[in-house]
Amino acid sequence: MIRWQRAVAALGLAAATLLGAATPALAHKPSDSYLTLTQDGSTLRGQWDIALRDLDVAIGLDADGSGEITWGEVRVRHADIAAYALARLSITGDGQPCVARAGEQLIDQHTDGAYTVLSFEVGCPAPPQKLALGYRLFADIDPQHRGLLRLQAQGIIRTAVLGPDSASPVYELKQSDRLEQFTDYVREGVWHIWIGFDHILFLLSLLLPAVLVWRAARWEPAASFRGAFVEVLKIVTSFTVAHSITLTLATLGFVALPSRLVEATIAASVVLAALNNLRPVFQGRRWAMAFGFGLVHGFGFASVLADLGLPQDALALALFGFNVGVELGQLAIVIAFLPLAYALRDTRFYQRAVFSGGSLAIALLAALWFTERAFGLEFMPF
Repeated sequence: MIRWQRAVAALGLAAATLLGAATPALAHKPSDSYLTLTQDGSTLRGQWDIALRDLDVAIGLDADGSGEITWGEVRVRHADIAAYALARLSITGDGQPCVARAGEQLIDQHTDGAYTVLSFEVGCPAPPQKLALGYRLFADIDPQHRGLLRLQAQGIIRTAVLGPDSASPVYELKQSDRLEQFTDYVREGVWHIWIGFDHILFLLSLLLPAVLVWRAARWEPAASFRGAFVEVLKIVTSFTVAHSITLTLATLGFVALPSRLVEATIAASVVLAALNNLRPVFQGRRWAMAFGFGLVHGFGFASVLADLGLPQDALALALFGFNVGVELGQLAIVIAFLPLAYALRDTRFYQRAVFSGGSLAIALLAALWFTERAFGLEFMPF
């Protein structure tokens, strides 16, 4: 009895974590900046694209409180923007500090909104052989923020994802560590799936009925773990194949869809997958649903990579590493969920609270996301 009570409590905690985690966190594209550094002797020429929405939170750009940031409001704060950003980027060459000088600023449009484009130069005492960075942008207000780095030096292009766990990279400018680049993007792929709550909830909506069988117009516990495992394998494989196709096509620039359309369709896929649990239409073909909507989710996964502007060889490496990371992140969710769900599949707690209640909660939350994304509204605090 105690064993079952512990299992019920554990599954309740897991479900609360997955469902509740979506409340305080962003369901949209995570906060990113795009930092490009090009070596020219002892000088590094830089360009830094930073989201205006993030700068507004940090230093306040919306002077009149209208809810919209105008070009005039950004222009008068150029000096403040440059001072704020460059104070959070340190560069040393061969152990000697390099000095950054701000240049002009422009505005550019990325897939997730308007960005300021800050150009700058970094002067080092001598042409560096070893370059060390310190990246602290928004570290005090947004632990999920990431900086996407493109460093061109000695004829070699290096890429990296900078964040709390990788804020101080060191580069030997005569060497190119492809394994390190690959590892960075694997880590980012895992991170992206774990904070991409719309992707998680879509996958969870498909996993919830995997330990049940639709029979005589009602859900009943699956007879064997093998059957549940095969069902999950078909779903995850279909989703993986589908999003890998569109992730590749979008990242390599062969197909492009409007960001709002992709975001809204992803939210709609979560709604439909959750409602299908309550009123089954695809009860024997959830793998087909996973494949169809997985094609759209692939465009969502590609959004962070599409903005990097990397050369083809580095982009292919980033694409492969990121995709591997996404699969590892999904696998971790399945391993954590499936055995516990199977153990509790014939309990009232699972069938009523986790399955029915969870599916309804997911559908309602995703419906709010869809309304925001489809109509450009912001009435939710996350």
